[in-house]
Amino acid sequence: MKGLWKKLIDRYGYPKVFISILLLVLLVIAIIQKQNIYGLLRDSLVRIGMNSVLVLAMVPSIVSGTGLNFALSIGIVCGILAGCITIEMNIIGLKGFLTAVLLSIPLSVIAGYLYAMLLNRVKGDEMTVGTYMGFSVVSVMCIAWLLLPFKNPEMVWAIGGKGLRTTITLAGKYDKVLDRLIKIPGLDLPLGTLLFFALCCFLMWLFLKSRTGIAMMAAGSNPIFAKASGIDVDRQRTIGTILSMVLGGIGILVYAQSYGFFQLYTGPLMMPFAAISAILIGGATARKASISNVISGVILFQALLTIALPVINKMMPEGNLSEVVRIIVSNGVILYALTKVGGND
Repeated sequence: MKGLWKKLIDRYGYPKVFISILLLVLLVIAIIQKQNIYGLLRDSLVRIGMNSVLVLAMVPSIVSGTGLNFALSIGIVCGILAGCITIEMNIIGLKGFLTAVLLSIPLSVIAGYLYAMLLNRVKGDEMTVGTYMGFSVVSVMCIAWLLLPFKNPEMVWAIGGKGLRTTITLAGKYDKVLDRLIKIPGLDLPLGTLLFFALCCFLMWLFLKSRTGIAMMAAGSNPIFAKASGIDVDRQRTIGTILSMVLGGIGILVYAQSYGFFQLYTGPLMMPFAAISAILIGGATARKASISNVISGVILFQALLTIALPVINKMMPEGNLSEVVRIIVSNGVILYALTKVGGND
């Protein structure tokens, strides 16, 4: 038994093993409590689809050597801005969603390039700088949301007619446009969103297998050897950062269409932490990440949060500890990963 346990830990790591065990325990408790298991699993799939692309955005950042992208909120802000532009232009449905995706790409590329220039000047402190950079950009955008010249009455404040609202609804625009793209009679599952995530994973896998992707991984894993081999390390770091920001911009659009709202102002502030926690639970480290880490991580993390909420609330009806569990898991996993940066991982 001890040997089996050691093999599991060596192969999958402590976070994935412990979270898997905790998830199984919660499922057993949910069955004992006679919870709606189908409903819990369906809600888990919805949350998995919502957050999937945001978690995928961590891969190019990690493999290029800039570490966990704590500044992903910069890309998220670019995606929200693109989404607001499509609403202002009154482009709705799948066309509106795809237009928002296309608009978010150049915005994210510009932001990613500027951010990469900063990262190349602060090598070794990327994650610390990224955290404060993300917080700073979100704070600056809190002013920008009030000053940008949007006129759509569904977005601006009713009193004064200036400044965007804190929450902008997507009802009648492209609310759940991906979730309902593929329908199976009798099943209310976000198949379209999951298919979109699968497509993004496939494209990322193809990129990592390409010549540029291999050069990026080489630059991230061993910068000195890569430089001696003629690889421009700074350029690869820049490509990885830009890709991460682009996926962050697309990811928030996928999240918003499933959620039904855009959350402005401080909404994007802490979103990178959930994505970071998910990919770390999946087995990634601050130096290595793969598509399989993304898939397993987002499934475990989002399923845990979804199932823990009703189970804990039923066990302790006088108080709500679900948010406490989420904070403990999120920050605990990040802390564990950062302690392993200098280790064998």
